[in-house]
Amino acid sequence: MSKVWLLVLVVVCHGIFSNGVVTNSSTRPDVVNVGAILSYKSIVGKVAKVAIEAAVEDVNSDPTVLPGTKIKLTMQDSNYSGFLGIVEALNFMEKDTVAIIGPQQSVTAHIISHIANELQVPLLSYSATDPTLSSLQFPFFVRTAQNDLYQMAAIADLVNYYGWREVIAIYVDDDHGRNGIAALGDKLAEKRCRISYKAPMSPDSTRDEITDLLVKLALMESRVVVLHTYAGPGPVVLNVARYLGMMGTGYVWIATNWLTTILDTNAPLDSDATDDFQGVITLRMYAPDSELKRKFVSRWSNLTSGKSTNGSFGLSTYGLYAYDTVWLLAHAIDAFFNQGGIISFSNDSRLTELHGGSLNLDAMSIFNGGNLLLQNILQVNMTGVTGPIKFTSDRDFIYPAFEVINVIGTGFRRIGYWSNYSGLSVLPPEMLYAKPPNRSSESQRLYSVIWPGQTTERPRGWIFPNNGRLLNIGVPKRVSFREFVSQVEGTDLFKGYCIDVFTAALNFLPYAVPYKLIPFGDGINNPSSSELVQLITTGVYDAAIGDIAIITNRTKIVDFTQPYVESGLVVVAPVRGLNSNAWAFLRPFTPLMWGVTAIFFLIVGAVVWILEHRINDEFRGPPKKQVVTVLWFSLSTLFFAHKENTFSTLGRLVLIIWLFVVLIINSSYTASLTSILTVQKLSSSVKGIESLINSKDPIGYQQNSYARNYLVEELGIHESRLVPLNMPEDYAKALKAGPWGGGVAAVVDERAYVDLFLSTRCEFSIVGQEFTKAGWGFAFPRDSPLAIDLSTAILRLSENGDLERIHDKWLTRSACTSQSTTFEVDRLQLKSFWGLFLISGLACLLALIVYFILMVRQFSRHYSDDFESSGRSSGSKSFQTFLTFVDEKEEEVKNRSKRRQMEKASNRSVGEDESTNSSKRRYTESCSSKSLDRCEEA
Repeated sequence: MSKVWLLVLVVVCHGIFSNGVVTNSSTRPDVVNVGAILSYKSIVGKVAKVAIEAAVEDVNSDPTVLPGTKIKLTMQDSNYSGFLGIVEALNFMEKDTVAIIGPQQSVTAHIISHIANELQVPLLSYSATDPTLSSLQFPFFVRTAQNDLYQMAAIADLVNYYGWREVIAIYVDDDHGRNGIAALGDKLAEKRCRISYKAPMSPDSTRDEITDLLVKLALMESRVVVLHTYAGPGPVVLNVARYLGMMGTGYVWIATNWLTTILDTNAPLDSDATDDFQGVITLRMYAPDSELKRKFVSRWSNLTSGKSTNGSFGLSTYGLYAYDTVWLLAHAIDAFFNQGGIISFSNDSRLTELHGGSLNLDAMSIFNGGNLLLQNILQVNMTGVTGPIKFTSDRDFIYPAFEVINVIGTGFRRIGYWSNYSGLSVLPPEMLYAKPPNRSSESQRLYSVIWPGQTTERPRGWIFPNNGRLLNIGVPKRVSFREFVSQVEGTDLFKGYCIDVFTAALNFLPYAVPYKLIPFGDGINNPSSSELVQLITTGVYDAAIGDIAIITNRTKIVDFTQPYVESGLVVVAPVRGLNSNAWAFLRPFTPLMWGVTAIFFLIVGAVVWILEHRINDEFRGPPKKQVVTVLWFSLSTLFFAHKENTFSTLGRLVLIIWLFVVLIINSSYTASLTSILTVQKLSSSVKGIESLINSKDPIGYQQNSYARNYLVEELGIHESRLVPLNMPEDYAKALKAGPWGGGVAAVVDERAYVDLFLSTRCEFSIVGQEFTKAGWGFAFPRDSPLAIDLSTAILRLSENGDLERIHDKWLTRSACTSQSTTFEVDRLQLKSFWGLFLISGLACLLALIVYFILMVRQFSRHYSDDFESSGRSSGSKSFQTFLTFVDEKEEEVKNRSKRRQMEKASNRSVGEDESTNSSKRRYTESCSSKSLDRCEEA
């Protein structure tokens, strides 16, 4: 036997084409030799044998397929043996076989595929679903069923759909089992799920070995079990699981399609068998309903009659795919002949050189038309009993889909479908192909399931391991702010706000959590929460509770529960009270605001004077009077008490806008001054985190707090300015000493600590705004289901008020709550009003521009004649004339203009009289020189 395996491996290793001689040729022969390798007595093989025989008979009787040529099928029984399967494949290679249907198992397919590659004989398997049988390594292997890669994708979608995060995988330890589970791990990882434990088993495992394996699994946390095996050992595993109580409430069993093969083939099952399968979810390769499928199903009982000593057997999906495999091959051979292909074989020179002796290896020949036939196989586009048959570029069938089956009672129920196109659905996949693909969580849907234990409630999918081990929970051993968490002296117990929240949340869980609290820290300094969280990833602790802030770096390595405390970073600084004084009325505005406001009062007054000066007597008079008028008018608008009327449209426009600005400024000033005089104010030299960044003063922070890293890395504050403080007393001492007395200008810490610190120290206060947003939560390893359940429990604590009651028990203080003080409000600055000033300034500028244009126009109209009569005048004289014109009252200019017009009219009438008299004199003189008669006639 070892010699045979050695020779087989030699054949495998020599993938080289030869230049042997042709032994047989024919363009369209009468017979085409096709081989088939299967296990007659297996649950898959006995169905496939009948289906293949029926397909060959149907093909040979159909004149439209392979006209004039018959398929000669030779079937060999591998009898569950991979070795015999290899031997039968070698035998086929000696008989001018153009294709082989099979083998049945993936393990055998891996070996025979090497032989098929060497001799270029296509290998078509309807049941070797191992995902690693790839077209790159095995180009002559063609899978004519659904790839297990898609079956594992369907299981991953099921796990994600029901909200589980971990599964246990039981599988047969061979190529089929290992590679299938590897594909499952990849698909689960895409959903942020994982296989928590892989449990391999021998294909020939005894009942005792299976029992030992399941006992080990029963002690583990996960209760979701994926069983990927064969139809032989699979029922034994489930029977042992039922015996051990692992088919009860809380467990989830997902079986691959070996179970539906049993259900379809051996139906109806006896009650003892179905009792082992109760509540199991399994998959079945989907074949859409069609006329071809119905006809074939109706023939099945006649086809199987007399085929088995136990009577007829059912039709599984493997039988459907085996039937379609023959038709697929027939269409490909027909296309091969239509393209001029001929069946010819050549000796492999490498095999001839081996001198195989009694093995007769040199009798195996290379199929010269193998490549052409392979291409025609991959290009087949037909409709079979399993639906549309067409290959993708990866050599998988298009539209991979599975039915999701729930075994209940004495039968089973379909609860939905899975397709690679749209995921889980209660609609058949062919109804979804016409729509855009939709893999959103809202679109994923299945009917209800009856789970193991005859319950319809979705199992949680995990429990605490039943191995006597407690959950080791790390708790920071604080030396300050012990109201949050502290260890009771002389005991292993802990108390505090965080501990009470944790125990209250545990009470809402529907299961017991055995745990042990372990102190973390030396009891001298506050421990680092980051170091505590890091120890979870190394396995030192199973969880951590306490005052642990949820920050970015920590969320990358652990999972946190829902925050139970909102706590960001704030600045604490010394404050002093501000008392009223004689100059308190100046505090509402900043000096710049006062200055700009005063300037705009003068500007608006001057603009109104310019616009009203020529038409309004109240804005005319001696220069001293006009200056007083401008100042009085400007300041009186502050109280809306101006008595001067405005006549011009432009002046009224400027004044209306300015009065609106004054109204806003006046109201703001009044409100701010009222607050200053009626409420006690607190003042601090530190205004917030911005002023700390811009200064050089030292800053305090809680020792081992994340505040230090945030100040250095995020805000760029130099480490030399940071002073670690441990106790609240250290805070107070450093703040009182100040930066010039060896203390600090301010302390940066989390809001929860600061609120507790300030509850008894009223000489300090929070300045500025909270400049980070964070919270406290309990830390667990990544993907821990306990973190999810505790988050739900914390939300319930918040909703029913228990969280607030626990807060009041530990953290409420009242020493400073009676003081009606507020922190100093910022003075009103120019940046709050610059928009109003801008509008008013633009109105003044626009009014002046329009006024200037009107003045130039009037000036040119009134003085154009003077300039023409006097010739070109100097620019300075014209400008002086223009200023004089602008200073004149408009009524005087109009009167002067009228007088000039009357004088011009009078001068024109005198000129006309003189012209008439001159004409008469010339006429009389002309008549005197002519005859009297002519003059009279004229």
